[in-house]
Amino acid sequence: MTPQELKNSILQLAIQGKLVEQRPEEGTAEELFARIQEEKQRLIAEKKIKKGKPLPEITEDEKPFDIPENWKWVRLGSIISISSGDGLTSKEMDEGGIYPVYGGNGINGHHNSYNISKRTLVIGRVGFYCGSTYITENKAWVTDNAFITAFDEDRIDMKWLKFYIDYLNPRKKASSTAQPVISGKLIYPMLVPLPPLAEQKRIVAKIEELLPYIDRYEQAWSKLEQFNSRFPEDMKKSLLQYAIQGKLVEQRPEEGTGEELFAQIQEEKQQLVAEKKIKKEKPLPEITEDEKPFDIPESWKWVRCGEIGFTHIGLTYSPKNVSEEGIIVLRSSNIQNQHMDYQDIVRVDMDIPENKMCHIGDILICARNGSKRLVGKAALVDKEGMSFGAFMAIYRSKCNAYILHVINSAYFRNSLLGDTGTTTINQITQDMLKNALIPLPPLAEQKRIVEKLEQLLPLCERLK
Repeated sequence: MTPQELKNSILQLAIQGKLVEQRPEEGTAEELFARIQEEKQRLIAEKKIKKGKPLPEITEDEKPFDIPENWKWVRLGSIISISSGDGLTSKEMDEGGIYPVYGGNGINGHHNSYNISKRTLVIGRVGFYCGSTYITENKAWVTDNAFITAFDEDRIDMKWLKFYIDYLNPRKKASSTAQPVISGKLIYPMLVPLPPLAEQKRIVAKIEELLPYIDRYEQAWSKLEQFNSRFPEDMKKSLLQYAIQGKLVEQRPEEGTGEELFAQIQEEKQQLVAEKKIKKEKPLPEITEDEKPFDIPESWKWVRCGEIGFTHIGLTYSPKNVSEEGIIVLRSSNIQNQHMDYQDIVRVDMDIPENKMCHIGDILICARNGSKRLVGKAALVDKEGMSFGAFMAIYRSKCNAYILHVINSAYFRNSLLGDTGTTTINQITQDMLKNALIPLPPLAEQKRIVEKLEQLLPLCERLK
């Protein structure tokens, strides 16, 4: 049950006469209603108020629920009258004014004058919050975006009336225009289960006694909602962190070490250099102990991305190169929820160098974007024959299935994006990517980590 549902339940009990007991000595609502009508007739006779149009009789079919015998069903217009406030523009308000200005959504400014001189119940008339109620200060200005209520305050408790109108929620019946509006024609016919005055006051006292508990419940509910909304993403972050710290699956000595895998990769790179398939790159700095962000298993090894793979920045093209028949150029929009998405594609008709083409298994990374949130998002390419745009990068290694999860981890994002970009754009440069630290497990363990994450991460998505 939401806090609002709990509050509505309490109000429902209140208006059904189930929140406090009935006391015969407090009289009946029939007697109370008769005195209200007598007072209204006196004021009409003295020309202090106008005689309103008669309201329809209440039929048995209209009554939504049973009420205590000493209560009475009445129409709202038979116990209150409403009038619009006075127009006041924002320019006419004064920030230094001492009197609050009430409009359709409560206090919306201050003024040096007032048009009501006692505490008054007002009802929002226009706008999203029309139907909302407010009890003013002793002196205030009420604009024409709200109604000023008038009723027999000796026989109707103001707070009880507020609680009841809040429960009725007149906005539900407001005009369905761009600017919702309520009127007297909408408000006056509404049914009210009227209790004796003393019981009204006891109902108010009980509701006010319960409201602090509702507030506490709302705070607890809000914290729970925040926890629930964060839990899937927090769980995902935790799983990825466990994975890259060597805590998700066990280590197996027979699978070798990260050091051995690293040596193997270096031999393969040297062979490619010797065959002139890749260029020899400058050696990257040694990894110091101070750089290592956390402990990893003894069989693992800290390496830099550039030591175990290759990275390339994408293709620059102009609008004239765009074609309906050309080669697909992957962009940031083609990465959705860490998977490839081809709903929004651009094609170009031009000669594209080999290093601007991506292959199945490459990691496609958003390297530059106006939104820092989007920088660093990545996915594995799952089709051949595509290029990638200038704001993108690809990373290629024999460990990509595992490294993708490293890139998607909070550790990797924070280490690269903690201080990136210029005043106009956020980016991951080639040097940043090459120098980024990766905790490298043996290849067989990488595969087991990936398998375990592929089992667990979808469960996190289901929790959203």
